[in-house]
Amino acid sequence: MKTVLITGCSSGFGLETARYFLARDWNVIATMRTPREDTLPRSERLRVLALEITDPDSIRQAVQAAGPIDALVNNAGIGMLAPLEGTSMQVARDIFETNTLGTIAMTQAVLPQFRQRNAGVIVNVTSTVTLKSLPLLSVYTASKAAVNAFTESLALELEPFNVRVNLVLPGRAPETSFGENARSRMAGSSPDAYAAFTQRVFAGMGESPLVTRSLDVAAAVWRAVNDPSSPLRIAAGADAVALAESHRT
Repeated sequence: MKTVLITGCSSGFGLETARYFLARDWNVIATMRTPREDTLPRSERLRVLALEITDPDSIRQAVQAAGPIDALVNNAGIGMLAPLEGTSMQVARDIFETNTLGTIAMTQAVLPQFRQRNAGVIVNVTSTVTLKSLPLLSVYTASKAAVNAFTESLALELEPFNVRVNLVLPGRAPETSFGENARSRMAGSSPDAYAAFTQRVFAGMGESPLVTRSLDVAAAVWRAVNDPSSPLRIAAGADAVALAESHRT
């Protein structure tokens, strides 16, 4: 029976992905900053571990406790929705520390066992904002675009060791708490000069009927892990698929 370690399982994409793999008879290591046993169905194949992906000691302890795994899903991340001019460099560093460096650190932590076994899959969850630029998301987009570039280079680096690396790119997911969390980091960071523009941006959000569901992301991650013929980039969600198709034309 195979084992997957998934980061950011307290809600949203990570939680649904953990459920998805559990329902398909995988052993699941579900990690979150503050472990909660009641977020997932009880199962002998489930372990919930504490993990802060910006803390090297936390990463080391979680990977050690997890033991051998067959797949790593780097899903944990934080959002940011604000004009760059009002964004402090500390906030920008926090975004990159979690979204970019946290993904790199987790990947680095599992590579020795994958290389030694000559097998393994790494799936990095980013965003379709890396395909279509949107306002108020410059720092967040940059952090995810960096993961895209990192992933594509790493895939070549690990090919000799039979370790696959994939990207899953979700679209807008109103059922998750991403928007709410992203806006919370906007408090006090929007200069008055941007007020009217920001209001227009917010008013335009949600105009498209096409959205991404957490289940779409879970299915895309499952495909990436289990289908060796899957493309390096997999769009997840109706809006994401439409955007990816238009991006290719």
